[in-house]
Order: sequence, then C-alpha cells, then structure tokens
Amino acid sequence: MEFKIYTDIRDCQALWEKLWPEKELFDLWQVRACFHDQFQRPLRFHTVESGGKVLGFLPLSWCEESNRYVFFPGETWHGKTWIEQNRVIARDKEILQMLIQAVPGPVHLRYLSPNPLLDTPGRATEDEKGYLFYPGIFDYDFENYWLGFSGKSRKNIKKEMAALEALNVSFRFNELADLEDLFLLNTTSFVANSYFHDPRFHASFQQLAVLLKEMGCLRMTSIRIGGQTAAVDMGAVFNNTYTLLAGGTSPCFKGVAKLINLHHIEWACKNQIGTVDFLCGDFNWKERFHLTPRPLYLIDGQAPACPVQHLMDSEGFHIRGTRDQIISGSVRCHEERICA
Repeated sequence: MEFKIYTDIRDCQALWEKLWPEKELFDLWQVRACFHDQFQRPLRFHTVESGGKVLGFLPLSWCEESNRYVFFPGETWHGKTWIEQNRVIARDKEILQMLIQAVPGPVHLRYLSPNPLLDTPGRATEDEKGYLFYPGIFDYDFENYWLGFSGKSRKNIKKEMAALEALNVSFRFNELADLEDLFLLNTTSFVANSYFHDPRFHASFQQLAVLLKEMGCLRMTSIRIGGQTAAVDMGAVFNNTYTLLAGGTSPCFKGVAKLINLHHIEWACKNQIGTVDFLCGDFNWKERFHLTPRPLYLIDGQAPACPVQHLMDSEGFHIRGTRDQIISGSVRCHEERICA
C-alpha cells in the first residue's frame, strides 16, 4: 500500500469530485472552495492507495494557527472549523485507522456525520448535535407540526406574532443586497463572537451567496417590520435538503426570531422538502421547537511517534525529513526513507 499526499489544487479537486459523494450542500467542491479562496490553507489530501485504487481518502488542510490538520478547506473561528457534513471515506475500519495514523501531525476532524466506520471504541467522540426538521413526519402539514406545541405555548407564540403583525410585517426573498443587512444584524448581536467579525468569513459568505444564486440554490429570507429590516436568514436548497447557513435578527422586535424560524418550517412543509438542516448550536430554541437532534463526531489526536513509512507525494516521489518539514511541504526527494 502507498500513502500519498496531494497538494496541487487541481489534483485535489479531481480527487474530491471523483471520491466524495454529492449528497448535501457542503459536499460540493465549489461550495467549500468559497472558503478555501479566502483562508488559503495549504492543501494536504491524504490517500491510501493500492494497485491504482484509492482505498481511503482524507481531504485535509493544514491550519497554521492551531498547528494541526483539519478538514478542507480549514475555515476556522476561535480555533474550530465551521463547516458541517464532513465524512470519512475508507474501504473498511482498518484502512481508516491506517489513513489517520499516516497523517504526519495532529488531527482535529470535527462535525463528522454518523458512519459505522466510527463505531470502534476510542476512535471518535461525540462533538456537537446538529438539529434537523423532517416535514414528512408531519405529513408535510404545518398544522400537524403546530399541534405538537402545548396549548400554553401556542397561545404565547400567537400573542407575540400578533404584536408583530400589528407593526406591518412583510417578507422578501433572494435579494443579494440583504446579505449586508444579515452581516450587520449578526455582528451587532454577537460583536466579536460573530463569524463575520473575521473578514475571511465575511468574504466567503459573499462569494458563497453569489455562487448559490447562480446555481439556483439560494434562499435568502428577509423580514421587514415597520419599514425596518428585522431579520435576515441565508439558506440553500440542494438535493431536497434546505440548509440554513447564517442569520441575524434585530433586538428591537421581540419574537422575530420565532417568526422567521416558523416561516422556514411552514415553507418546507408546503414545498415537501425532505430535510431542513438548522446546523449545530441549540441557542435555547431548537429542541423547544421539536427539531430532531443528530450527534456529530470528532476525531482528535496527536501524531504517532513515527507517522508513516514510504510516504509519497502526489507525483510519486518518496518524502523524507522532519515532521515539520513534511507538514510545511518543504521537502521532496526520490529517496525512500522512514520519516524522522
């Protein structure tokens, strides 16, 4: 077996598009490329290959700030990656173990989707919970969903919604200009804790919004109340899954977060969407709104004492050198040698 590292972006894209299944939004190379274009992490796509076949595939980026390997494209906020729906791809558990152990440095692979390959004790731990809504459970009928709330909860929510409606509520959709309002509302609410406090995330989302609109996937939802922008959410519909990516609400309008989230759920029922992915983070409302929690997983580990033997780069040259040299991509030679 050969352990290879691919670093050229053209090789990496070809591998990704050949091996990575396109089931969900973040499975698309062009979606992740919006973040890679801004963060510019060194690419380190690792494979286990035999007889010209790829048996295991781990698309990584090297994160200089945290000094460890993370999932491509390596977009990080407060030291953690943001993109979910990550996967492990290997023929079996043994290949996966070999693949991870061959990485010449620490790994921090989070937001891994459930997979039987992760079942071995000690391989992965629970990271966070993602929250999903399945309209089919309610026969795609919003009223069936609404009846799942207690009578007291329905009464209180209706009272809040009526107070907003009295202020003249209007919706508009898919206006790219509203993205700047989303940034403003989000950063006003979360200040330095907002993802968009980082100009790289800000630029990534601008690029992503344009891409999604060109693909016909974008669903930007804006609520105006009394002539003011009260809430903006950015989402995308791909493969019958509606993913809510980011949002912002004004503190001036109590209950507007409930209003926009109920709108997403009602719209998904009406349009018979298979799954609505509200991503990770409870924020004290997702379970109360009867969303289904789904655990995501984390592989976190340090490099083994001797990470690999017969390590090869994407051009088939054997690599030697210290671990730091290998990580930085500064060494390449024809000589086969155990890594120091």
